[in-house]
Amino acid sequence: MWFDSGRVCLDLLATSAARAAGPAGAAGAPGGSAAERTEELRDGDGLRLWLAGAGLVPDRTPLIRVGPDWVEAFRTLRTDVGSLVRAELAGGGPDEGALARVNALAAGPPPGLCAVRDQEGHLVRELCGGVECGALLAAVARDAVELLTDPGDRALLRSCAADGCTRVYLDTSRGHRRRWCSSEVCGNRERVARHRRRTLAARPAG
Repeated sequence: MWFDSGRVCLDLLATSAARAAGPAGAAGAPGGSAAERTEELRDGDGLRLWLAGAGLVPDRTPLIRVGPDWVEAFRTLRTDVGSLVRAELAGGGPDEGALARVNALAAGPPPGLCAVRDQEGHLVRELCGGVECGALLAAVARDAVELLTDPGDRALLRSCAADGCTRVYLDTSRGHRRRWCSSEVCGNRERVARHRRRTLAARPAG
């Protein structure tokens, strides 16, 4: 799973983003990169991994109640947030239905945090009142609302420049020159593709 977008709501979008499967010009991908879309929220286990990785629940939080209804709810929120974010990137107006649903979730109370002592006597974070799907959805929806209503953050929204990748991130790099969701993955593929094109262009004709 990928957690390098700069916002938790964008990390949620990445759980179903298309990613380049190979460099442009590679065999089987004439004229551009092949792309593959993977579903990382396939089941409760996938959602548990994402909730923990995104930092929405403290370490070692039991997530035994996560089930198919939770997965469907997070997928629906992902679709709505994706619609709003991509409309913003395209310079268009938001889908009113998606906006209303995200606003409704964001209006709910987020998870409550409290400090408790662990077995060694150290203070650690814990969710007060247990883990509730609605509260976790509210946290992600509120993050989306904050992103889309902050002119500074909106100006940093970027789509990965790699052919075939649809990941979205905040460009907080120095000079705001970040082009790829991952320099090691998509960036490296693009560099390899450019090198291959230069090599082919330099070959003698015939």
